[in-house]
Parts: sequence; structure tokens; C-alpha cells
Amino acid sequence: MSILEFSIPYHYVKAALRGPQDHGVDINALLERSGILQDVLHEPKARVTAKQYAQLIQNIWVEMQDEYMGLGQEVSPLGSFAMMCHAVIHCPTLEKAFRRAYRFYGLFLHLPDITLEVDDEYATIKVDESKLNDPDHFLIESILVIWHRFGSWLIGRRIRLVDAYFTFPAPVNQNEYQQIFYCDIHFNNDFTGIRFPIKFLQSKLTQNETTLKQFLKQSPADLLARPDEGNSLVTQIREIIGSDLSAELPNFEYVAQALHTSAQTLRRRLKEEGLTYQELKDQLRRDSALYYLERGDLSIQEVAEKLGFSEPSTFHRAFKKWTNMTPGAYRQGEEYNQND
Repeated sequence: MSILEFSIPYHYVKAALRGPQDHGVDINALLERSGILQDVLHEPKARVTAKQYAQLIQNIWVEMQDEYMGLGQEVSPLGSFAMMCHAVIHCPTLEKAFRRAYRFYGLFLHLPDITLEVDDEYATIKVDESKLNDPDHFLIESILVIWHRFGSWLIGRRIRLVDAYFTFPAPVNQNEYQQIFYCDIHFNNDFTGIRFPIKFLQSKLTQNETTLKQFLKQSPADLLARPDEGNSLVTQIREIIGSDLSAELPNFEYVAQALHTSAQTLRRRLKEEGLTYQELKDQLRRDSALYYLERGDLSIQEVAEKLGFSEPSTFHRAFKKWTNMTPGAYRQGEEYNQND
């Protein structure tokens, strides 16, 4: 699933806006420039596309001239991440890159301390939250996501996380953490961080200044916005279903057979990830619907047909159930922002 076909829950939009709002920034203007309806802030089921979300993050950084979006005790000046990337791109291994990167950020005395701890089996990236004003835990989650995905990009393969630790209690949206980190999640922990096998630290960097230049055109915003599904069960099922949603989707037994497992085992594994097969199919249709509606080159009836709905009215009801918004209202918001 590409970044364009992935969607983000509304509470991440609200959390991203916390810093700008506390600093008196015009939130509605930020949303409008990002192509996001203001209704998103009032609809618990609302979602935005990954493209919109990445644009919002970029707009917040530019507006505030702060890559920590007003949630730190000190500003992280615009361009800090890019400078750090240039400082580490020639390091021989991931461990060298991480240690140099954390020394770089250590120059900012009032930003969170990031440390790398290593034992015989595992490496742990820890982030000190004491220098953050982050009541929604948005920035701390974002920092962990960025370091995990940036490290994976540096070595050209996904770093398999073993554990993710958080000092705060399990939030209402705790099921989404599994779909972000794909590892065991621990709340009420005595530190915040991520843990992974030490072998990844010895991996050689596969990137260079040429690939970095392309990477920095959209990162780190797209590191937060794009899916990082690795080889997860959900990813495997999405690949079996495919991108053509207009025809009848594979039944559960077919999917289990394709994964060389029993239906009972597959059902149990999905339950462990907080999903049913029907919910997964609904998510796929929902995210694809947002993508096609944002594009604007298909009528709502054509979007419905591409998603396998025989009647636009059926699609209308499904979309309203998913987002609390009608397809027409969502598209009108998109068209208004595009024509602004």
C-alpha cells in the first residue's frame, strides 16, 4: 500500500496541532493549506490521507520554524534533521550513524536526550521526555517512529523491533500502536524507547549523498505519514487481496490457504492484532476511497465501482459509517482547498 492509499486517524491531526494552537497559530489556516477539512477535528471517526498529513506536518514546521512543532522546551530549528542526515551519511555502520546523530542533537541543551544502549543481544534507543511539553505523547511517538524508519532507510532494510516502551498508561487508541511499531508494546514503563536485535547496528549504510538528496525532499514528514508494515500479517493479507477492489474479494478460507495456515490460526493471529478480516477489508476500502476522492478525477459513482460497491448509495452509507462524513462533503472540502 503506497503512502497515497494510506490514511491517518483524526486524533493524530489534533495532536499535531497542539503545539501550534498553544502558540497562537491559526489552526484553520494550517488545515486549509494542507487540504484538510476543519470537520476532521470534531469527528472521532474522521481520517485524512497520508499525503494530507505529511503536508500538514510540513506546514507546521514552516509556520513555527520548529521541527519539534512547539512541543519542546527549545526550538529544533528548521533544517536540523537535514543537517544531521548529512553528518551521518558517510558513517560505515548504523551504530556509528546513530551515535553521531545523537551527539548532534545533544548540542541542543533543552531538547530531549536520545541515547543508544547495547547489551549482548539487543540495542535500545531511549528518549528522555522530561524536556518535552507533550501531553498527547505525539512528539515522543513521532521521535521513535522517525528513528526507527530513518535507521531502516539508512541500511536499506526494515529494522525488526522487539519491544516499544512508554512511560504513560495505555491510551484509548492503544491498538494502533501495534500497527505502528509491529512489536510488543509496554505501557507504564520506567523509560520510553524501542528495542531491536543488535545485529542491525552492525549493518553497513547503503545510502549516499545522492539518495539522501531525494530522501530529504519529503522526509522526515513522510516517515511519520507512510505505513511501515514490514512483513506483518496485515501486509501479507493486503497483498493477497491486491489493489483491485472492484471484484469480489477473496474469502477468509482462501486467504488462510494462501498463507499456508488454518482459518482458526489466522483468526487468532488477527485477533492478536486487534482486527477481524472484515475490518481489514473495510480499512482497505476506506483508505482507497479517501485516495480516489482526493484525486478528484473520478465521479463518486466511479469511486464506488472501483471499491466494489454496486450502488453509490451503499458506498455513501459505508463511507459515512467509516468517517461520519459523506463522500460529497469530503470531496467538496478537497475541491475548495484545491481551488483556493
